[in-house]
Amino acid sequence: MTPDILFDLTGKTALVTGGATGIGKMAAQGLMAVGARVLIASRKEAACQAAADELNGQGYPGKAEGFAGDVSTEEGIAELTAEVNRRTGELFILMNNAGTSWGQPLGDFPYHAWERVMRVNVTGLFQLTQSLLPLLEAAANNANPARVVNVGSVMGETAHGDRAYSYAASKAAVHHLTRILAKELAARHITVNALAPGPFVSNMTAFATADEDVRSRVGAQVPLGRVGQPGDIAAAMQYLCGYGGSYVTGAILPISGGINVETGPDLFQEAY
Repeated sequence: MTPDILFDLTGKTALVTGGATGIGKMAAQGLMAVGARVLIASRKEAACQAAADELNGQGYPGKAEGFAGDVSTEEGIAELTAEVNRRTGELFILMNNAGTSWGQPLGDFPYHAWERVMRVNVTGLFQLTQSLLPLLEAAANNANPARVVNVGSVMGETAHGDRAYSYAASKAAVHHLTRILAKELAARHITVNALAPGPFVSNMTAFATADEDVRSRVGAQVPLGRVGQPGDIAAAMQYLCGYGGSYVTGAILPISGGINVETGPDLFQEAY
């Protein structure tokens, strides 16, 4: 019942796609803090290596390795799979975090933007998971399953388009795929869960979070009154991936400060 048992990941290998910045980097940090070896991959190799160097310098018991990996094409997924196989014979954690977005008003939203968002956020996630199943199975057992953690969004649960129509639709697809894969992979001792974050500081949300004043105003619209912090993601990953989370699969974990339960104004507020 102690944290050193429930959350320890010493000796476990994780892959975090899109792990050089934002939520992926927060997750990598959280996994390293409890002993994991974390492979950080994204399209920009230099950024991944820089992130790994930075995290390795923070004194965590785990270690990070950064390298290039592109989930937006079939060839990129094959190359990333081959690289992971070169680095490890088993993969205990796969975090499908790599993603992209596009915002444009309804009526002007371009076809190519919709297709690209779906290709990265849904197709890439599914195909990479499929490609890495042998490594996940090699790390899995009945008492302590291997883990897949997909990154969805509160926008995949609630009717928040905010001009990012393909992004919201893609994250709803991620949530549904998570449930399907959780059902199908349980017998192979692999759990599949998803995070559904609200606003966090990242490159994708820089328009709303990079400036402290704007970030404060955005956070004020969240029921709990702030944007997400790195520890929110780190703790969620430690729970889902540690021994304490070994009996959880098919869950969509809201990390959105209460946005997930917002329903608008009280229905009868004018009658009070």
